Amino acid sequence: MTIIFVGLPGSGKTTIGRQLARRLGVPFVDSDHVIEDRLGCSIREYFAREGEEAFRDVEQAVLDDLSQHHQGVLSTGGGSVLREANRRHLHDRGQVIYLRSSPEDVYRRLRHDTVRPLLQVEDPLSRLRALYDARDPLYRDAAHFVIETGRPSVSTLVNMILMQLELAGHLPARTQTHSPAAS
Repeated sequence: MTIIFVGLPGSGKTTIGRQLARRLGVPFVDSDHVIEDRLGCSIREYFAREGEEAFRDVEQAVLDDLSQHHQGVLSTGGGSVLREANRRHLHDRGQVIYLRSSPEDVYRRLRHDTVRPLLQVEDPLSRLRALYDARDPLYRDAAHFVIETGRPSVSTLVNMILMQLELAGHLPARTQTHSPAAS
């Protein structure tokens, strides 16, 4: 089974994905890292040199490949849902979890991040709000589950995700062990 995370940049896809994979004992892959390996440069450099359309073509090919062949946990880029084909492939080939974060929560988490080009604008909070408004319906369209990230800890969010997957029958239920002394 493949568990796929979608959501705004900074919503916790990589952090939560890594911990979930560790808890499940399965491989973790970040599609952005695979894209950079294939390109031989950073996404930022490629985007600036070749443009968004060329980047989205590469992203679509990588997501198509990963969604078919990766068993484990997959974290996707924030714009992975912009193309209908990506939304359908992800939805049909795995259990998609939308880590829903308000623009304010994302801003709070990333306000000191000087690496992400997304935030290197005059009004990063307005930029995040615009991204959220445009992408929230697309994330929902791709998702099987929506998890509100808010302020819970990473471990709490991972436990919530495990519970949702168990309740939906996508993971075996954890068996309760009873000690003989308790009987």
